Amino acid sequence: MKHIYTISIIFIIILSSCTDALIGDKGKEEEDIYLNYQTKTDLELPFEEEWYVSVGGRTHLEGGHHFITHGSGQRYAYDISKVVNGSFYSGDGGENEDVYTFGARLNAPGAGKIIALENNIEDNSRPGVINANIDNSNLGGNYIMIDHLNGEYSFMAHFKKGSIIVSVGDMVVKGQEVGQAGNSGNSTGPHLHYHLQNTPNYLDGIGLPAQFTNYFEDDVSIEKGEPVKGQLVRKN
Repeated sequence: MKHIYTISIIFIIILSSCTDALIGDKGKEEEDIYLNYQTKTDLELPFEEEWYVSVGGRTHLEGGHHFITHGSGQRYAYDISKVVNGSFYSGDGGENEDVYTFGARLNAPGAGKIIALENNIEDNSRPGVINANIDNSNLGGNYIMIDHLNGEYSFMAHFKKGSIIVSVGDMVVKGQEVGQAGNSGNSTGPHLHYHLQNTPNYLDGIGLPAQFTNYFEDDVSIEKGEPVKGQLVRKN
């Protein structure tokens, strides 16, 4: 039986999906400024049902994005994947469609304005493979950027090609469906990459800790908090 706690190829793939270019911690300045940052936007988890946090948290051990290029906005980023009955996938997990995350509904985590998106990048052909045309210009694959109109910007990446159902200029509300999770860009397995940053620029800014409201972590109700690597989370 494939269980969430069983070491598997797909789990290892997801763990490494956004953290394969480790260059050392150059984020000391950001940490000094933002370690105690309190999120202004009323955020909720941007998905339905139960998902597993494979990367996320304040420490270097939990937050693999701490080591990504200084100034990319990803210091406190999350990689999160859907689980069903304790498993990430059905069958042997060898196809995108086997992975429960692929095609799963994604929502706006908070109210704001869509200021940028990409919706036309092919999903990687299968888990464990990154298409040859992925480079520094399209690392996020299909993505959206939400301006929360208060100096905070949500970045959601790796959507399924053609699944984004909002347009630049649209105003969205918290919980509104925006697209489907996929495996596009610098992703070696279907998952959601999410981070909060302080600029509207693509992968260019200071990462901000993101606190979410009214959710469960490992079946414990949380009024406001930050999910951490290794937790199962779902909306309240």
